[in-house]
Amino acid sequence: MHKVQGYIRQCLDSILDPDLPNLEVIAVDDHSPDGCGEILDEFAERDPRVKVRHLEENVGLGRARNIGLDMATGDYVWFFDSDDHATEGAVRAICDRLAETRPDVLVFDYARSYWNGKVKRSIINHLFREPPAPDVFTLAERPSVLEMMMTAWNKAIRREFLLDLGLRFSGGYYEDVNVTYPILMAAERLSLLDRVCYIYRQRRRGAITKTASAKHFDAFAQYDRIFEFMDAMGAKADPFRPLMFDRTIWHLLVIIERPDRVHESEKARFFAEMSKTYGRYEPAGHVPPDDKPFLADKHQMIKAGDHRGFERVRAAEAKDRTRSRAGKAAKIRRRGVLLGKELAKERYYQMQRRLPIEEDLAVFGAYWYRGYACNPAAIYEKVRELAPDVRPVWIVKPGARKTMPEGVEYVVAGSADYYRTLARAKYFVNNVNFPDNYVKRPGQVHMMTQHGTPLKKMGLDQMEYPVGANDMDFKALIARSDRWDYLVSSNPLSTEAWERGFPCDYEMLEIGYPRNDRLVAAGEEERARLRAELGVPDGANAILYAPTHRDYQRRYTPQFDIGRVADALGEGHVLLLRAHYYYKIKNMAADLGWPEGRVIDVSKHPSVEDLMIASDALLTDYSSVMFDYANLDRPIVIYANDWETYRLTRGVNFDLMATPPGAVAATEAELVDAFVSRAAWSDAAAKNLANFRARFCPWDDGHAAERAVRRMFLGEKIPNPPQAQ
Repeated sequence: MHKVQGYIRQCLDSILDPDLPNLEVIAVDDHSPDGCGEILDEFAERDPRVKVRHLEENVGLGRARNIGLDMATGDYVWFFDSDDHATEGAVRAICDRLAETRPDVLVFDYARSYWNGKVKRSIINHLFREPPAPDVFTLAERPSVLEMMMTAWNKAIRREFLLDLGLRFSGGYYEDVNVTYPILMAAERLSLLDRVCYIYRQRRRGAITKTASAKHFDAFAQYDRIFEFMDAMGAKADPFRPLMFDRTIWHLLVIIERPDRVHESEKARFFAEMSKTYGRYEPAGHVPPDDKPFLADKHQMIKAGDHRGFERVRAAEAKDRTRSRAGKAAKIRRRGVLLGKELAKERYYQMQRRLPIEEDLAVFGAYWYRGYACNPAAIYEKVRELAPDVRPVWIVKPGARKTMPEGVEYVVAGSADYYRTLARAKYFVNNVNFPDNYVKRPGQVHMMTQHGTPLKKMGLDQMEYPVGANDMDFKALIARSDRWDYLVSSNPLSTEAWERGFPCDYEMLEIGYPRNDRLVAAGEEERARLRAELGVPDGANAILYAPTHRDYQRRYTPQFDIGRVADALGEGHVLLLRAHYYYKIKNMAADLGWPEGRVIDVSKHPSVEDLMIASDALLTDYSSVMFDYANLDRPIVIYANDWETYRLTRGVNFDLMATPPGAVAATEAELVDAFVSRAAWSDAAAKNLANFRARFCPWDDGHAAERAVRRMFLGEKIPNPPQAQ
């Protein structure tokens, strides 16, 4: 594995069937620069079936597979790509089929999983059934097996058979074809499993074979190795030569015709190599395939070495496809009509986008323009300190104007100044996405800070949880996320979740959370001042209660009786209630029946950081505030009365109940007891918090905002911060 930290947990979880003790999983860390190595060690520590090899240099997929093969001791080997995963029950089904048939090679089916949630079974799945296959056969008896996907990951191979053949994965691109084709020809016992066992993830970025590069020329050497193997087989290979030759030319055509494989400037040279391959390996009496339009013509041009003729055939094919699409296309209608003032604003915005970008202008926003807050606010303050030549401007809703600090420049969303600022600014910082109608111009730079560590599933990961997704338009979400140049990560968990949930082409800034700089530096003088401002009685134990939003609820419903709990806590305790910003409750005290003086409604307080610093302990359920609060090294109590419901409806990235940041309560009585008995301050709770901080606050050292500014506004390269905890 290499740079797949967002996917490796799902991969290993899908393989490690708990009911298969005789399984051996060999994980080769190909000097991955991200958190892959640590994740592997974590799995190996808790599951003895996992064996990890950390390489001291990056050697590439082929050599890494060879290293794994040399470590293997099992009867069969299955080479698994680390960003893919097995289907439910697949490993058991494969083991059962191997036990039944004892083949040299077992081939099973796969499906492609696309970023938009679509999953499609392989287009050649009929080859598993047509005609019906015997349990065991040879390639000569069923040559259509050569038409299946020639990758290493859709096959289980008898290990001694593979070693006896002396086949090794080569370096470079397409490293597996020189193994996967020969093993089928040499096998005396082949078997098929007509079942989708493997999910082949179609990532939006990062797949090595989807990058235009001269490395795609490696394909020629790989196919040379296959034909050399066939030559060594002698007459036994003769029945396979025509089909093997057609598969070779088919694959080379795929490479040259895809726009993301070979640079336009290199296509003539690639075509020349194709012609050489054609002349070198064409079998006697070969008849070009004609099962697809224009295919036989392409073969003819390749054989003749006529690149111009080949391009003419391709042009005719493209014209034919265009004509076909035009006949089927429906009329495209605009979504909605801009009228009156809205049309005038759109035209003004378009006009402003034609004017030069103002290199010193920076836009800041937070929580859909709700005001001055969170990571953007922390970065804004550091910009004023470190980049005084930059002019920072906030965007706020009309109702948020009165909350803006004195001296902070802002424009109101929807105004002419708003559209001008969006069109002309150089820098953009937000903890949520800018609106869909915003057009990112070349030269504009975006930083997405997010606004919490993702305990819950986010982005594309939400597609499996429709309750939490709530009819989200994932295509639009990814289009918005494609505008990011930088994405801030608060900890390794966030990095994994962001890479999975937002597979876009940005630079990940693993720098900690800028908004937590205040927490790291907080002192007693500031704490005393904030407590006085909030009205916390002297000597009172102030508990900040900050519950999260629940997607399965239509309206706010407290998870416990706030008044009753406040009474049970008794004198000396006060609850600071911070309701989630999704909920609009006009008279919280009257609606919820609070005891006077025991509960303070701080839901509208502009800074949650102030509330955290002022409090003595945190009471929450699944809110991301717990990750920030852990920096204060103060007690945290998790009220998890509906954990299973939340986990199943919203989806989570780790089991909070297994690694809580302190004490856990599942009932109202347990919640009260955690504070009254001082269990929240116990050694066990402190140990939980220390482990939680080490895992989720490693980069919060008080300098996260500075790192963000130096990277984006000053253009400096910044290393990951040292482990602060």
